[in-house]
Amino acid sequence: MSDARAPRWRDTLLAGLANYIDAGSIVAGSAALALWKADYGLSDRFIGLIAAFSANAISAGVGALVGGVLCDRFGRKRIYQFDMLFYAFGMLWLVFASAPWMIVLGFVLVGLAVGADIPASWSLIAEIAPDDRRGRHSGVAQVLWYSGPVVVLVAFLLLEPYGVLGARIVFAHLAVVALLLTLARARMRESERWVAARGDAAEPADWRVLLQPQYLKSILFLAGMYGFWNLWAGTNGFFFPYILRTVGEQTQAMAVTLQAGGFLLSMASIYFVFMRLADRVNQRLLFAASAAMQIAGMALLALFPLTLPIAMLHILLMQVGGGFGAQSFFQLWSAEQFPTLVRSTAQGVTFAIVRIGLGIWSFFVPLVIATGFTTLAWILTGFLAVSAAIGLVWAPRNEGKSLEQLEAERV
Repeated sequence: MSDARAPRWRDTLLAGLANYIDAGSIVAGSAALALWKADYGLSDRFIGLIAAFSANAISAGVGALVGGVLCDRFGRKRIYQFDMLFYAFGMLWLVFASAPWMIVLGFVLVGLAVGADIPASWSLIAEIAPDDRRGRHSGVAQVLWYSGPVVVLVAFLLLEPYGVLGARIVFAHLAVVALLLTLARARMRESERWVAARGDAAEPADWRVLLQPQYLKSILFLAGMYGFWNLWAGTNGFFFPYILRTVGEQTQAMAVTLQAGGFLLSMASIYFVFMRLADRVNQRLLFAASAAMQIAGMALLALFPLTLPIAMLHILLMQVGGGFGAQSFFQLWSAEQFPTLVRSTAQGVTFAIVRIGLGIWSFFVPLVIATGFTTLAWILTGFLAVSAAIGLVWAPRNEGKSLEQLEAERV
């Protein structure tokens, strides 16, 4: 690797670690749900409240909305100086939680920090990547997104005998990672593309630029494609171990093992498919293949009882298909569809729509499960089908083009 490329990969890694702690927070909360429910006697409605306001949903959306605007106004690096400290502070509420309200507060604070970091990270990764490797660099962040849950789930598996204490240890590890990441990011450089664009502009770009038809269309496309997919993903990420234990009658250890194995499959899919092909092949066809696998995988749970073999086949189809599908393309396309000076704002707006929508849905998921799991499975299959339809009709063809070329095409 040349000296010129080494800093790019280092900064991509440091920026992408936002995904590690984002997904780690979501899955840690998911794995702790059953423990909290037993210890505090939480109702299904309160579990829905935790999910709705967690790092998985509303608080992350609000953080992305605010953080995206600040990123474009003050720079991507400026956000890095504060948000991980805020994350660690929020995580400490979960480490030392002694009442249900502390759990909710901790997740709200963590979600705000994670949400603010996402547009900064994704914009920086796209802006520092070579034009013919933007998909590959974006894929690194997605691998880190899945590695967070693997570490968290394996830790929960090993610490299962310790109950809630084990959960506190896992949350403490995420707080330590956030503090170390703050120190490591101090050496990062600001995005040269943002510096150049900001220097050429008389004043910061107005967010109302995004109301222009070409950008509004992109926001609606991304929010629709990723939003409906994320209704499945958010439900799966936060509730799947809970579903396996309550509906599939699996042990906590088996539920955690299945989900960790699924995330490992996704990491392999990202590396061997998305990172190798997204910069070179028809992205719309790649997206279509992913969508077909996931619709088939989700339909399995709607058609058959949730036995262990069905759960394993479901995980295989969902996680392999998901690795090179909607989430990876959302990160890539959301950076490519907007000008530099409003890129993070646009990502923040889109991310906020998606996560707040998920938060509203998450509040009702435990109630839907209580009426019958088959109903929930069909609803989630429908969400994936809608996402696929939107992606197939409106997915862009950006492979191999520079950000400047894409911006000129939209003018």
